[in-house]
Amino acid sequence: MKKFFTFLILCAVAALTAGCASSRISQFYTLSPSAISPATQKAGYGLSVGPVSIPAVVDRPQIVLQKGPNQVYISEFDRWAAPLTQEIARIMAENLAGKLGVSQVTLFPQMAAEDSSYRVVIDILRFDSTLNHSAILDARWTVTSPEGNKTQNGRVKITETVQGGGMTDLVAAHSLALEKLSQTIAQGIQTIESGSH
Repeated sequence: MKKFFTFLILCAVAALTAGCASSRISQFYTLSPSAISPATQKAGYGLSVGPVSIPAVVDRPQIVLQKGPNQVYISEFDRWAAPLTQEIARIMAENLAGKLGVSQVTLFPQMAAEDSSYRVVIDILRFDSTLNHSAILDARWTVTSPEGNKTQNGRVKITETVQGGGMTDLVAAHSLALEKLSQTIAQGIQTIESGSH
């Protein structure tokens, strides 16, 4: 009889645990553009941002966390509010528009409304997320001039320390890393511009 009651108690605990787990509400996160002052001069060209590619392991709605050198954890209840490639392209477009004073910006695969648009292509090789630690961004980028005869390209690896222990802090660190990538690409565009005058 004692074993039977023990069994019932274990069943009740298991049911309660399962109920609590299934009732957890998903949290949704978005990247944020950098807080920058508008450029003093308006650019006389447009921008077309994309495509943006990301590693397959993070190309999913859930936020993927690094657990070790060869292990990741898919956080089922912590999700991106939009596909990550779209989130990154949106943030990069906003950051570049602000830094360069560009009013005409389109996102791949939309066609630019103006012919005079620089094309920005971004290939993200690493987008690593470690709670309480760091956000790592490793990316290759290419900028092509409106005429298609001049390019700037490069690769940057950025590590941002997470300023806190929550998922919001981790996402904020990724936003800061993208701001630094935006600055590097903006300098590439300015280099082409300065050589074309």
